[in-house]
Amino acid sequence: MTNSFLSDKPIPADERLILALDVPTVEEAKALVLSLGDAVKFYKIGLELFMSGNYFDLLDWLVKEQKKVFVDLKFFDVPETVRSAVKNLAGSGATLATIHGNQAMMEAAAGVKGDSLKILAVTALTSLDRGDLDDLGFACDVEALVLSRARRALSTGVDGIVSSGLEAPMIRRELGQKLLVVTPGIRPVENRPADDQKRTVDVAQAFRNGADYIVIGRPIRNAADPRAAALAVQQTIAGVFGA
Repeated sequence: MTNSFLSDKPIPADERLILALDVPTVEEAKALVLSLGDAVKFYKIGLELFMSGNYFDLLDWLVKEQKKVFVDLKFFDVPETVRSAVKNLAGSGATLATIHGNQAMMEAAAGVKGDSLKILAVTALTSLDRGDLDDLGFACDVEALVLSRARRALSTGVDGIVSSGLEAPMIRRELGQKLLVVTPGIRPVENRPADDQKRTVDVAQAFRNGADYIVIGRPIRNAADPRAAALAVQQTIAGVFGA
């Protein structure tokens, strides 16, 4: 396997792993972060924690703990509302945030994000397969949909996209290294039958396919020893990038 799509961005190897803090409460999230220690430096906080009522307290705490934060709320609304939401988030200390909308929404977000916050456009959720897209009314295949949205993202001035590792090589072939590519649904081992992620790759393959960051949740959170699981992923990443 060649490394032709390996990220050339100056990102420290140990910051390329983003741990998904998909737990019910802020207390559980903090306990997991403290138990992982220096094994993880970047965390994603999403809708489950948003509904806990203490989302921004957790964001502030993570920043104070010198962790990077990915706000995964997938903003989707009229462009002016998206603009206002991103503008309010821009000074929070978050590093990444997602939007899930059309070109006007992307342009609105890009215009107010500032220098420290990077905006990611969601292409197609990794829980969707061909049958799901048919149900949603998308006549094109997954690859065409992802590439179309990636091109739109690049044209609007957002910083990157969220994309399956299966589509990342196509994006790199077509668009080069211009966009950040964040790849969720990573599975260090073969998927379990009950897993709701359908378009997945493993850690090393994701980076060789062109990912800049990977997002991992359950394979680390549910491991017998989450810290050891995170360190094993970090070792794989270091090997890929020669760190």
